This record gives sequence, C-alpha cells and structure tokens, in this order.
Amino acid sequence: MNEHRLLVLSDGSVYAGLGFGGPALTIDELETASVPEKSVGEVVFNTAMSGYHEVLTDASYTGQLVAMTYPHIGNYGTLHDWSEVGPEGPTPRVAVKAAGFVIRSLYRGPVPAGRLTLHEFLSSGVTPGISEIDTRRLTLSLRNEGTRNGLILERPSGTELSSAELSHVKAFLAAFPLMEGRNLIGDVGITESTEINSGGSPRIALLDCGTKANIIRELVALGCSVSVLPSVANAEMIRDGGYDALLVSNGPGDPAVLAQQVETLRSLVGSTPLLGICLGHQLIAEAIGARTHKMSFGHHGVNHPVRDELTRRVFVTSQNHGFAVEEGSLPEGAMVWLRNANDQSIEGLLDTSRKIRTAQFHPESAPGPNDSKWIFASFLEMIK
Repeated sequence: MNEHRLLVLSDGSVYAGLGFGGPALTIDELETASVPEKSVGEVVFNTAMSGYHEVLTDASYTGQLVAMTYPHIGNYGTLHDWSEVGPEGPTPRVAVKAAGFVIRSLYRGPVPAGRLTLHEFLSSGVTPGISEIDTRRLTLSLRNEGTRNGLILERPSGTELSSAELSHVKAFLAAFPLMEGRNLIGDVGITESTEINSGGSPRIALLDCGTKANIIRELVALGCSVSVLPSVANAEMIRDGGYDALLVSNGPGDPAVLAQQVETLRSLVGSTPLLGICLGHQLIAEAIGARTHKMSFGHHGVNHPVRDELTRRVFVTSQNHGFAVEEGSLPEGAMVWLRNANDQSIEGLLDTSRKIRTAQFHPESAPGPNDSKWIFASFLEMIK
C-alpha cells in the first residue's frame, strides 16, 4: 500500500495517485496482458456516499473501473454478509467484481471487529485501487466527454510517463475492447441450477446473468420459491420447469449482443409472465422488438429520481447501467411505465396483455433507498 500508481485514460489524460488493494499492471505486463480481468476497463463514476462494498461485489460492474464521487471511502470497513455476488455454485464466486477502484481519500484507521479494511478486501480479491485522485476533475471529464477505457498502472518510481510510454499505454487501451459489443455474462452468474426456499409460492425462475443477492432475498421475503438458472437456460427448460413466472436479472455488458438470451425470451413472451431488472429490462425490450443503445456516461449511484407514469409518483432509486432502451423503437402494446426524472430516459416498461414488467434501476437496492421495493409485490400481484 502507498506505492505510486497512475490512472491513464484512453485519451491520454493521466491522474497520479497512491495504490492500495491488489496489484496493478505494469508497463512491461502490457505486452502479455491481452484482455486482463483486473486493472483495466471502462471508467465510470458512482455518486453514492456509502455502499462501496455492495458496489464492488455487484456483477454488473464486471469490466469496469469504478470511481466514487464521494471523497472519503472505507471508514466502516467491509463484511462478507454485505456481498451481492449471488448464490454460490460448485465453484465459489470471486467476491470483487469491479476491475479496479478509484477514490479521492482512503480511510486508513481501524474498523469494527470481524470486518476487513477496504485495502484488505481489495487485496483478497486481487483488485487494484488508487487513491489521492482528483475525482472531481475525473467525474467532470466523464460526464462531459463520456466514459472511456482506462488503466490503473503500477509506477513504483513515482515518475511521470515518458511520451513513448504514454503512447504505448494509449495503444493498449485503444486495442482493449469497448463495453459496447462485449458479452460478459459468461464470466458471471451460476453454472448449475439451484433452488432457494423450495416450499415457497409462487415459483419464480431467475435467469442469472449476474444477479445481485438482494434480488433473491427480496423474493424469498415475499414467500417465493426461487429457482436460479444459468444464463444459457433455454425456453424449453424454463417451460418444463412449470414456473409461475420468469425474472431476468441484472448483469454486465452489452444487451444487443446477447442473441441467445434474447431468443429465449422471445419464445416465452406471451406465455410466461416476465419481470426484468437492469440488463433483464434491456433483454426483454430486445425480445419484444425494441432496440438498446450505449449511454454517454450511464447512471451509477443511489440517488436517481424515477417517476411512475401511471401515478406520477416520484421515488429515489439505486442504479447501475450504461445502456438504455430507445423509446422510438418500442412496439405496440409496450408502454413506458417508469421514467428518469432527470434525463427522461426509460426506466421501466409495462405490457399488461403479455404480463411484462421491467425496471431499469434496482428495486432491491443494496446499496440504496428502499423506495421501489414495492415493484416486486406488484409483479407478484400481476401473475396471480
């Protein structure tokens, strides 16, 4: 900890800071690291004041370097019970999903008994962090010019990059895949089906594209039996299960390239009640004929206002997405149910005739406010 590191963006902008957590890539390693899982990825900013443990363990952040806009991070430590990695299969899931963590100020004091410090937690997840970064400057750059790829680079000497080294890093980042066009759900989610609260009712199938654990907790709290299925589960497998409904989870990457999942959902539309959350919302939209597009800097945080277009009620939501559904592409019968009160983007769809409800944000929160947990109950009411 405290070694010098650099955050370098694909446009050549450089932010000097101090390292913590797991190891970062070095200049020499760029020659052999073709598509590394850590240290490099799309740089996004998150506006939450707390909840950094849940953020780091959210599978939707796979392939991303997360920059927190709140300046002081780590003061209450980390705890495994807060993790959002979803149900464990035969192979335990990697706890930290984000590719790297960018903050202004790292808390270095003691934490409550039984917890790990943020440095220890990132070290255990082999995930690099960088502190002492001007996160205000970084956030304004991302907001004004859009997200782009970045690299956390080990720089033990503390010296600036030479022009040749900077050109080398920029070439590496230019060759690194953009989030648009990436299929990342094969890197997350369960590989074998598992059932939770088997005696519950109704019976909900959950297509796991990288589900957050709290989605399952909320369904179980409402009495549901939840069968978590791999993201490659096909329509026949879901129909044969005799489930009352299908929930499509959140997850990382570009929904437009997930042809198998879209085709599965297209086969189920009209015969199986569907609820989609985040990526699941986008996949269901694609399945009914709508299109999705990459947003400039996305929505990441726990303070995004959403308006219910039926009741005109506005509530505060937890969000984490970089893609959105194009309103002009919606087919007949699908209406905009929920809308972002800031930029007017679609936050949820409703199709009562085909029993479809979707939410672009996270009604299960974790972290975030509990304003929208009612969406789970409303979906269960619809399928009765």
